Amino acid sequence: MKKWRLSLRLFPLFAIALLLSGCGKEGLSTLIPMGTVAKEQADLMLFSLLIMVLVMVVVIVLFTYAIIKFRKKRGQEDFIPKQVEGNAKLELLWTIIPIILLIILAVPTISKTFAHSDTHVAKGDDVIKVKVTGHQYWWEFEYPDQKIKTAQDLVIPTGKKVVVELTSKDVIHAFWVPALAGKIDANPGQTTSLWLDADKEGTYKGRCAELCGSSHALMYFNVKAVSPDEFKQWSKDMKDGPSAPTTASAKKGEQIFKNNCMSCHAVGEKGGQTAPNLSNFADRENIAGFKEHNKKNLKAWIKNPGKIKPGAEMPSFEDELSDDQINALADYLFSLSVKK
Repeated sequence: MKKWRLSLRLFPLFAIALLLSGCGKEGLSTLIPMGTVAKEQADLMLFSLLIMVLVMVVVIVLFTYAIIKFRKKRGQEDFIPKQVEGNAKLELLWTIIPIILLIILAVPTISKTFAHSDTHVAKGDDVIKVKVTGHQYWWEFEYPDQKIKTAQDLVIPTGKKVVVELTSKDVIHAFWVPALAGKIDANPGQTTSLWLDADKEGTYKGRCAELCGSSHALMYFNVKAVSPDEFKQWSKDMKDGPSAPTTASAKKGEQIFKNNCMSCHAVGEKGGQTAPNLSNFADRENIAGFKEHNKKNLKAWIKNPGKIKPGAEMPSFEDELSDDQINALADYLFSLSVKK
């Protein structure tokens, strides 16, 4: 009796947990598709769900019918109903029906899977090509036709197909933008590909969907869908690069950056290629891919990256730079904007 009472008390908690499990952040839900691929994948999920619901209804109806019809009645304690084991018709029936259902589900699934992996979807100006490289624990985005390289924020034009070619510099990662397309692995030494598009302007959340280390859960990125005209302007501004720093603190920070950071990070085409390109750092959505984009978080990141994102390869500067130097470096990085 006590167990039943405990179960009843816990039931509301289970119900709340079930409801919340269906909740997702804005731009991070497969159930709110915002592109062609995502919509077709959502349709497949709903289609398979309908088949499962249909099977459940049939099973529940038959189970309920059997319980009511063949329940033990008074005066029939020794009654044995007709036995049907070895009935060839029944065995064929419950074998053939699942096969038919699997075929009905498999045909559109296989068809759409091949279609979504076919990157020969458009040519010329109708397609944007992006090379994506996964790192522990950040994403690098290169636009070969526009000759642009950036990180963390993937900018795409609305209404155009985007062909994404993926690889990895270290371990296996997985590129996933739930609102725009399904996930695909990024493997070291190999290239995989998919295509996606966005119907509306906005920021869509991306995630690494393959366990890749201690900060796998923090390997976020954003896909920013803008109008075609805005994308053209952004491409031009990225090639032009950020304006020179104007304040004394930012100028001081530029020199600190050149002395301490440029062997790994690049601004424009100048600098190293082993860490994120920072040409448009001030225009990004987040610090370290997931923290709120402000100077407080940036300074904490510079001081001790491993504390914020365990396993990050960026070294700590807590003992290398003074607070004044870190402040100046933060001022410089927040001056790196390509917006005119």
